[in-house]
Amino acid sequence: MRMTPARLFARVTVVPAVAFSAWLLVAFPLLLLGHFTPVTGVVLGVPAVVAAVAVVPRWVPDPAEDDIPWWPVIAVGVIVLAFAAVQLAYHSEQLVIRRDAASYAQYTVWIAQNGYLPIPQQRELIAGDDPALAYNSLAYYQVGDQVWPQFLAGTPLLLSVGYWIGGLDGMVVLPPLIGALGVLTFAGLAARLIGARWAPLAALTLAVCLPEQWISRSTYSEPATQVLLLGALALAHDGLTRRTALRDRWGAPHALALAAGLAFGLSLAVRIDVLRDVLPVVGFLGLLLLARRGQAVPMLIGLAVGLGYGFTAGFVLSRPYLEYLSASLDPLLAVAAVVVVLTAAATALLWRRGVPRTDRPAWLPTATAALAVLVMAGFAVRPLVHVQRGHGDEATAHYIGQVQEVEGLPFDPDRTYEEMSLYWVGWYVGLAAVLLATAGVALLLRRVMRRQEPRWVLPLMVLIWTVTTTLIRPAITPDHPWASRRLIVLVIPAFILLAVWFLAWAIRWIRAHPARPPAWLPASVAALGAAALLIPTGITASGIMTYRMDVGSVAGTRALCAQIPDDGSVVIVDAGTASMFEQLIRGNCGVPTAHVNAPDQVSVQRVVGEIEQRGRRAVLVGSSPDQLLPYLPNGTRVSHPFDVHTDQDPSTLMEPPSGAWRFNADVWLAVVP
Repeated sequence: MRMTPARLFARVTVVPAVAFSAWLLVAFPLLLLGHFTPVTGVVLGVPAVVAAVAVVPRWVPDPAEDDIPWWPVIAVGVIVLAFAAVQLAYHSEQLVIRRDAASYAQYTVWIAQNGYLPIPQQRELIAGDDPALAYNSLAYYQVGDQVWPQFLAGTPLLLSVGYWIGGLDGMVVLPPLIGALGVLTFAGLAARLIGARWAPLAALTLAVCLPEQWISRSTYSEPATQVLLLGALALAHDGLTRRTALRDRWGAPHALALAAGLAFGLSLAVRIDVLRDVLPVVGFLGLLLLARRGQAVPMLIGLAVGLGYGFTAGFVLSRPYLEYLSASLDPLLAVAAVVVVLTAAATALLWRRGVPRTDRPAWLPTATAALAVLVMAGFAVRPLVHVQRGHGDEATAHYIGQVQEVEGLPFDPDRTYEEMSLYWVGWYVGLAAVLLATAGVALLLRRVMRRQEPRWVLPLMVLIWTVTTTLIRPAITPDHPWASRRLIVLVIPAFILLAVWFLAWAIRWIRAHPARPPAWLPASVAALGAAALLIPTGITASGIMTYRMDVGSVAGTRALCAQIPDDGSVVIVDAGTASMFEQLIRGNCGVPTAHVNAPDQVSVQRVVGEIEQRGRRAVLVGSSPDQLLPYLPNGTRVSHPFDVHTDQDPSTLMEPPSGAWRFNADVWLAVVP
């Protein structure tokens, strides 16, 4: 079978989601059993990935657009490679825990080195049950005599591959590659839904976009989630191109539907809030059953298995984190249960009637399109009529107050800025993209309701639901670029996808117009549209994408560990240092580590004595020599192994981020003689 450009493009763009799904299917049970090691990864995980990548893409049908030339495929390849190269050049080294990236990094380091959870406190190697000691730190919960990491296991399981290959250096360069695979997957989805000739523009707009670049430089969970969800939409599209009945023998369409369901479900093992994003898939499965489509059952099975992994990752390996999120997670779980029950009930009630007719009455499709425009208008005017307040978290309010002071804004620390969510999208992709996407979603909704675009049903259900719920309540600390995390998985890709679709539709409409417009007009409109998407996106990105975050942290970590003796037990005497460095020392240096809750001469000397009684050497750690000297004999050497002064991300509230802030991190250390 000849490998045409269309066939190659269709197959290659589902490979990332297939590979990630196969790895997670094997790696997660290994972690659950406590045997996630390089050996088991090579013996079990690698063959699973190789087999999946070798088999599943072969089931992908040839695109209906069979006259694709090579240039779109080559252009997308160049964009993906260039994106990866730039991201690798500017990748961050976030190991010191202040926010989520370093939390994921330390989670990765632990499981890659040890292969199990939870993390033992090893208090018997420090000072037993001495009441002065605590073992928790930022994003790491002390529960009994164990420590549990905050987040879900999906991203650390993927990043562990980089750690196994190249240690800390290998781990921190893997996110740029995952981000590049996200751009590739998005290009594949755009080619399926818009046309391969438009895929380079969609891919380039996403690649230039500031949040896509920013999130791909650090060990965040969003790039892997993006690959799985966008890849699931592409796999579902491919699986549904051929019609099969419920009783038909399973074949390639069923296998692709199964793979799509798995990718949707496994994304929950990466981020817990994906549960909201996949709710429309449940409703879509109800429609598939009513349509008597054979792909419904395998997709349902895949979704159930993947969600089972996700719930296990949450409630078994990250329960303290889910308890912390209970105020928002419990309502989401209730909504999910209601969606499942209502979908099942509606499917049963409508079983004999089949899929409801959305084109009747005749005015309904147009009314739906108009509603979409009104909703977007509502998001646009919301900041003019309403200011949202109430973080529900004192620490967040305190930080927002500090950022307001830096920006010279009125002091209003309780403000969440959630009413600005659509404006955030405009910052990152430009006003033209927002307007084009609004026109695109309105027109597409009308066509879908009139049964003219069946391939868009599932993508629109997922994207419209996610965009709407996210813009209503982003539920994130609203400083930027941090808050752009909420937008980059599906929201910004949705705006780009819909904007490019409308641009492509407009070009086709011009060419088919009875008035026969001049030959130069379609090309001119396409060029203007591309410029309207790329120029604002590039201008915003240029303000922040020229620095590396936390550079020197890898070398600093190695220097820190080198000065801790193998028989050392670390006691941190400063709360701030403990918050940021306790898990870094415990995981990277492989030594028992704790901190003193309220350090004083008596408690610290008692703990040091208890460590020495166990035949170990006490190592005191703080952020300055002055914190250590009161507890040390005269003449004890105090060293400064972690001395990092570099750039970090800025924080802005009312304008796009631009330029870097300074990051200063110091760890001083003394081995008690």
